[in-house]
Amino acid sequence: MALKVGTKAPNIILPSTSGKDFDLSSEWAGKPGIIYFYPKDFTGGCTKEACDFRDQFAEFRNLELEVIGISTDDIPTHIRFKAAHRLPFELLADKDGIVAKAYDAKVPFLNISKRITYFLDNQHVVQASYEDFFAGDKHVQEILKKLRSQKVS
Repeated sequence: MALKVGTKAPNIILPSTSGKDFDLSSEWAGKPGIIYFYPKDFTGGCTKEACDFRDQFAEFRNLELEVIGISTDDIPTHIRFKAAHRLPFELLADKDGIVAKAYDAKVPFLNISKRITYFLDNQHVVQASYEDFFAGDKHVQEILKKLRSQKVS
């Protein structure tokens, strides 16, 4: 089950495809954003989901939202995945699943992430989430629907 709306999102410090560690509290200070957790690079559902975020990236930027994807894959795999699909956002490597666990996004007994998308406001409080492990193709449309129904801040 995803973090509840109104919950302060745990800070994230993880290696990024940018070549440096991503720190949510400093990188997104005062900024809202989308964090999506997904199971594995180069799988059908995860590729579809990443490409949907890519294809709607301009709309997220128009809403002044940052986007990051997180899985337990390592940085070299993320770099290949990002390049292969021309992803305009960073991917973070949560190799031990510690961040996924803090976000209630870890599959029990397996070291992979659930498929959960979060919208955080500019104070990094969860304003919306969408969880459906088998429907990677619905995450972008569902989170955009929720964003359109509320004021983004």
